[in-house]
Amino acid sequence: MPILQPDQIYQLLRNLTSPVVAITSERGGKRNGMIADSAVRASIVPAIPRVSVYVHKFNYSHDLIFETGRYVLHLLRDDQFELIHRLGFTSGRARDKLAGVPHRAGTLGVPVLDDCYAHFECRVANVMDTGSSTCFLGTSWPWVTAPRSPEWNGDDGRPLPRKHAGRVAGEYEALLRARRPTPRSGSRDIRPVVWRGLHALE
Repeated sequence: MPILQPDQIYQLLRNLTSPVVAITSERGGKRNGMIADSAVRASIVPAIPRVSVYVHKFNYSHDLIFETGRYVLHLLRDDQFELIHRLGFTSGRARDKLAGVPHRAGTLGVPVLDDCYAHFECRVANVMDTGSSTCFLGTSWPWVTAPRSPEWNGDDGRPLPRKHAGRVAGEYEALLRARRPTPRSGSRDIRPVVWRGLHALE
């Protein structure tokens, strides 16, 4: 069998991509929002809902999350392409990306978007350094809400899967190509990290 080239391997790895989500964070009055396609369910225990998300170190949100240990992960609806553009194609260092986006301060003090499929307010339980990014493991109970009735069981509504984000996929891939030299230079520099409060988990 032929040996695949890096670009071909990358295309195969895209089959493992998560739904498109919005991540919000806050530090010292500075707020930010970003788009990610690297969120993963990290627990099969219903009473201990955990999610993880990989955030590139060059993202403004990275340091906000790392230094505060808080973030909110939002499942987006399949009609929220404008929000993807607003949060995903510019840096929070350049402007307040949440200006004009309806939101409120959540239980943890992190912005919660008013309009989304559901959101998970997360405290960081652990981290893993990947070289070019950090994997943040978040525990979200009891701060999980969905805009549905109390009897909602998760069967209705339409969250936005990665494959249906085709309207912006081309632009997003171009943006990633432009940024790849930065993560490439740091990808092999993986360091051990002991998350503060790790042994205090319930």
